[in-house]
Amino acid sequence: MFWTTLGFFALTALMISLHLRRGGTSASAPLPPRPSRPCPRCGAAVEVQAAFCPGCGVPQQIFEVVQARVASGPAVAGGKPKAAVRADMCVGCGTCVASCPEEGAITLRGKLAVVDDDRCRGHGECVRACPVGAISMTTGTAVNRVRVPLIDANFETNVSGLYIVGELGGRGLIKNAINEGKMAVEHIARALGSTVPPAEAHVVDVAVIGSGPAGLSAGLEALRRGLSVVVIEQGSLSDTVRKYPRHKLLLAEPVQIPLYGDLWIADASKETLLRVWETIVANTGLPVRTGERVEHVVREGSLLRVDTTVGTQLARKVVLALGRRGTPRRMGVPGEDLDKVFYDIVEMETFQGRRVLVVGGGDSAVESVLGLANQPGTTVAIAYRGASWDRVKERNRLKLEQAIAGGRVTPLMNCTLREIRPDVAVLDVDGETTILPNDDVVIRIGGDAPYALLERLGVRIVEKELPSGRSDSKAG
Repeated sequence: MFWTTLGFFALTALMISLHLRRGGTSASAPLPPRPSRPCPRCGAAVEVQAAFCPGCGVPQQIFEVVQARVASGPAVAGGKPKAAVRADMCVGCGTCVASCPEEGAITLRGKLAVVDDDRCRGHGECVRACPVGAISMTTGTAVNRVRVPLIDANFETNVSGLYIVGELGGRGLIKNAINEGKMAVEHIARALGSTVPPAEAHVVDVAVIGSGPAGLSAGLEALRRGLSVVVIEQGSLSDTVRKYPRHKLLLAEPVQIPLYGDLWIADASKETLLRVWETIVANTGLPVRTGERVEHVVREGSLLRVDTTVGTQLARKVVLALGRRGTPRRMGVPGEDLDKVFYDIVEMETFQGRRVLVVGGGDSAVESVLGLANQPGTTVAIAYRGASWDRVKERNRLKLEQAIAGGRVTPLMNCTLREIRPDVAVLDVDGETTILPNDDVVIRIGGDAPYALLERLGVRIVEKELPSGRSDSKAG
C-alpha cells in the first residue's frame, strides 16, 4: 500500500512538471486586457462598461453627454428607416408604445422610450402618436440626439471661467448634478491656485447661479475649500427642486454632499429633499441670495460681471446651475406656490389615476394634455382663455379634438384661472365662477428658455449623439 501511494504521488508530480514545461493550458494563460479609457476626473483606467471609476469612485455616467460626439450633420443616409427618440424631449407617456404595430419595437426603459432597431419596421406610427414630437424617422446610423451647451470634462464652457452643471448640461439626474457641481468647483480651486484673491469686498471667487442640487453642491464645495462664494437664485431656495416636475425622487445610491456627508433618498418626496437642503444651508452658513434674477454675464478684465435685477456682482469664476426648462411664466394667482403646481412634466406615469388641470392654449399645453390623457385612470381638463385652438400646430389640434370627442379631455374655453387651492381650482368660465376639484395643476403658458441666455453669453450650443438605449433614465 505504501509503495502504491508513493508511486501515485511520483506520477502526479511528473505530470505536473511536464505540464508546466509546455506552458500550461489556455485556461492558465493571461486574459486579454479589457478595453478601457482614462477617467476624466482622476485619469485612472476605467473599463468601458464600468459604472464607477476604480480610482476616484465617480460614476462614469456623469461624463456620457460631455464625451458624446458632436453631431456634424443629419444622420448618415442608407439602410432601412427606423425611429429615433430625442432623449431630451421624451416624457415617458407611453403613447408611442401603444401605437406601434410591432410588439417590442419601442418600449419604455427607465421612463424613456427606447427603439429596438432590429424590431423596428419603420411604420412611423410612433412619430404620429408622440404628443411632444420627440420621435422622428431616419435611416442610417441614427442615435438619440440632445441639444446641449458645449462643455469639457471639467464642465467649463468655451467662455473661459464660465461653467455649466446640472440639468442645463443635458442631464436631469440629481446624483449627477450634485457630483457635477462639486467637480466644477474642484477644477476652479485648482485653476485659482495660490493667486492673490481680490481685495474688493464686492468680488467673490465663485458666483453660483441657481440653488438646485448642482448649485448648492457647487456652493458648499467652494465653502469647504475656503473660497468666497455667493449663490444667486431668482426664486426661492432650491427652486429647481421645489418646482420639480415629479412627484417622487429617487437616489439609487448615496452621494457625498460637501460639508454634510452621504445623502440617500429612496423613493421620497421632493419635500424631503427640500428639508435636507434647507438644513444644510442653515448649518453651513452658505450665502444664498433669493429673489434675484441674473440677466447677463460679461467679462470685465480678469473678472466676470454678473448683472442681476438687484445689482452687480463681480466674480473670478461663474457656475451656471440653471434648470433646462428655463424660467416659466407665472400666473400671478393665489396658490401658485402650492406643491401641486407644476410648470413641466418629465414623467407622465406619476400622474396616473389623478385629476389634472392643464392651463394654457399653446402647443406645450396641448402636448401635456395628450400625454396625460394616455395615462390609466387620469382625468384631464384644459383651461384656455381663448375661444379656439388657433395657436397650436394642426396635428396637435386634430389629436386634441379627437381626445375631447372621445371623452378623455374636458375643454374649458374662455376660461381664466383665479385661484389654486389644495383640492380645487377656482376658474372664471364665460364670466361665471367654476370650482374644479383636482389633484394637480400644470401651467404651460410659456417662459424664457435658458439657451437664449447662454447664446447671449457666447456659449456654444451643439447637438450631441448618444448611443441608443443609453439615455437619461430620469431617475433621481
